[in-house]
Amino acid sequence: MQVPAPFEYERATTVDHAIGLLERLGSSARLVAGGHSLLPMMKLRLANFEYLIDINPLHEELGYIKTSSDEVRIGALTRHRELLESDALAAAFPIFRDAERVIADPIVRNRGTLGGSLCQADPSEDLSAVCTTLDASCVIRGPGGAERVVSMEDFHVGPYETAVGDDEMLTEIRIPLRPGGGSAYEKVERRAGDWAVVSAGAAVWLAADGTIDDARVGLAAAGPNTTGIPEISAALTGHAPAEELYEQAGAIAARSCDPATDQRGSAEYKRHLANELTRRTLRRAVERARS
Repeated sequence: MQVPAPFEYERATTVDHAIGLLERLGSSARLVAGGHSLLPMMKLRLANFEYLIDINPLHEELGYIKTSSDEVRIGALTRHRELLESDALAAAFPIFRDAERVIADPIVRNRGTLGGSLCQADPSEDLSAVCTTLDASCVIRGPGGAERVVSMEDFHVGPYETAVGDDEMLTEIRIPLRPGGGSAYEKVERRAGDWAVVSAGAAVWLAADGTIDDARVGLAAAGPNTTGIPEISAALTGHAPAEELYEQAGAIAARSCDPATDQRGSAEYKRHLANELTRRTLRRAVERARS
């Protein structure tokens, strides 16, 4: 039987209370909400913490989806099920519903949170790829209520490492809302709900004349970090959507990623998937933008 090392348990009552506990306990403490990634790592002794701070009581404060004319704000404790079921979010960014339909199982989706997914910083994490694709920003709160906003590129420092300090907490994700947009997500997995072999997200914004005003692609499970590919944006912007353009983007994705051969597949196979899934998601994102 695999069991974690002994730890103390604290239950936060407010965001400021949670941050105060982190400030006092330092790197020996870790926040836990769903815990579906953290607890298995602790059982395997790959992660050891003296304190776990339960932030589930903060769901009323940090579990929300708010839309305005220019952005969507999502609280860090918004659960997967809430992201899946939100019609407002699906209307603005259908990529979220695409991704949530292939994340784990109902038990995980009922407890796991957006903030927990991003803070785990697993290179195979679906929602990290989604937020990278949508050019999201992360709001990090520290002691005294001080807040800073960082891009997804700066948020993920490396595998399982983020820009959140020992005495800080991710509180909100902000996604710019622009007209003429469409988005989509595709994932290849060995079985339903499994980690991705490779997954891809695409977001496209069309100009009034039907050309691509901007486009973004994000990959997961295709290298040591969740990958955004600026070269694809440069190649697509200003051109009319066409199969030849999608093929060009797929080729860029394949050569830009850095997958490893493992039990899920060879590096060559994963590059093939990066190519194919990039083309599929761009095609569907454009269809949605047009509609």
